[in-house]
Amino acid sequence: MNDTAAGAAGATADGFAALYGARPEGVWAAPGRVNLIGEYTDFNDGFVMPLALPHTTVVAVSRRSDGLLRLHSADTRQGIVQLEIAGLRPRSEAGGWAAYPAGVVWALREAGHEVGGADIHVTSSVPTGAGLSSSAALEVATAAALDDLYGLGLSPAGAAVLAQRAENEFVGVPCGVMDQMASACCTEGHALYLDTRDLTQRQVPFDLAAQGLRLLVVDTRVKHELGDGAYAERRAGCEAGARALGVRALRDVPYAELPAALARLEAAGQPENVVRYVRHVVSEDARVERVIELLEAGGTRATGEILLAGHASLRDDLRVSCAELDLAVEASAAAGALGARMTGGGFGGSAVVLVESGDVERVTKAVESAFAEAGHTAPRIFEATPSKGAHRVA
Repeated sequence: MNDTAAGAAGATADGFAALYGARPEGVWAAPGRVNLIGEYTDFNDGFVMPLALPHTTVVAVSRRSDGLLRLHSADTRQGIVQLEIAGLRPRSEAGGWAAYPAGVVWALREAGHEVGGADIHVTSSVPTGAGLSSSAALEVATAAALDDLYGLGLSPAGAAVLAQRAENEFVGVPCGVMDQMASACCTEGHALYLDTRDLTQRQVPFDLAAQGLRLLVVDTRVKHELGDGAYAERRAGCEAGARALGVRALRDVPYAELPAALARLEAAGQPENVVRYVRHVVSEDARVERVIELLEAGGTRATGEILLAGHASLRDDLRVSCAELDLAVEASAAAGALGARMTGGGFGGSAVVLVESGDVERVTKAVESAFAEAGHTAPRIFEATPSKGAHRVA
């Protein structure tokens, strides 16, 4: 454990003791993530390729025997949230941030696991609202802690699936499983190649520093109202496209057959937005597979063009980008970046930028200057170092 992780674990344990009057039984951490390629494909049974960030959500936890769940976050002004686990119901009084850990307790119990009460204190270095999966990190950290404390025997993938259920059914967000799988299963120095249909996975070496490269994250620090409900609308559109094409999910449409599939949709009178969504998802799955081929052949630099193509598809076909994300990509490319694209759900949040190590300062300054000239909020720019998934830290 490095000094930063040790410090976060110690501070979280100290915060727990100050709140609850005793030291926690343990401290666990789960990371946020960025997705290198494969956006809006996970709920289409497709392929994704996330990597875990060094930024983590840390939970200090102890068991309770009285059926109470007490939750506190150092990042809010809200006091301790107290709930009865027997009374947990989807979309009930456990609202706001507390719904995520409460939902994990509910999902574990719904799956037949004998989970009792708990005291939980949360700290986090994962930027919220940046499209870096702070909610999944909170869910997975909670699941890891309860798995250890109650001896549930969950696999990392099993914990991720239960965390997704918590977000889908308890919180009410229709997300795919990528974020939770990344937070639970990623390994240091690798990107996670995940088939979201059967959850088979492969750790792909992604040591950029050894190749003289860096992956930057540009957090635009904005989240536009347009994003509210847009994720669900696009999911519904993708499902409509799959039904019209007679397939279980858009993952089942071969890329070579995409032009014919789009022609069928148009001939059947499908809405224009459904046609665009299908084009994005099928081509995005193909982009993931192409990135894998390049990485395994040592062609990491050539993936930059695929990142740019992915952003164009998200911008033009899925229409989930925004002015700030487009500017981050355009300014990066103009300053010599190998490639860039928005990552996450869009309408704000973050972009990833692949650069030569020697170009980091120039690209960073170019993006900052472009944002200043456009009158946008100054972005937060940092390096994404492939890190490990959920683990016990103390």
